[in-house]
Amino acid sequence: MKISGYGIIGIIISLIAGTILVTQPDVSAQSAISITGLATLQQTAQDSLPYSVAMADGKPTFIEFYANWCTTCQSIAPIISQLHQNYGDAINFVMVNIDDPQYTKILEQYQVTGVPQITLLDNHHQVTWSEVGKIPATILKSVLTPLSST
Repeated sequence: MKISGYGIIGIIISLIAGTILVTQPDVSAQSAISITGLATLQQTAQDSLPYSVAMADGKPTFIEFYANWCTTCQSIAPIISQLHQNYGDAINFVMVNIDDPQYTKILEQYQVTGVPQITLLDNHHQVTWSEVGKIPATILKSVLTPLSST
C-alpha cells in the first residue's frame, strides 16, 4: 500500500491533534480546586486574629502574608487551616492581605518580598523564621512545634 504525501501529512496532523487533546489539562478540575482553595484561604483569613490583637499578647505568632489572587496561597490554604486547628491554642495565627493598604508598614517591617510569605515570631515578637513560597506541611510543623511549647 502506497501513501501519498498528502496522506502522510494528514496522518501527522491527526496524531498531533490527538496528542493535544489527550494531554490537554482538565481545566474544570483546576477551576474547582482553585475555587475551593480561595474559599479556604478566605475562611482561614476570617478565622485568624487581627495583627494588633496578636501583638498585644505574649504568645508566639504565625503570620501568613497572602493575596486572594495568589494560586500558591490558595493551594496551601488547607495546610494553614489544619495547622491553625492543631496549634491555634498555643500560637496566634494572623493573615495579612498584601493588597490591603492598611498593612503597608507591616509589609515593610517584615520585608515581604513575595507571597505567600510565612513569618514566625517568638513570644517576644522577634522573628524566628521566615520563608517565601510553597512550604511543605512537614517543614511548617517542624518550626511550629518548638514555638508551641514556649
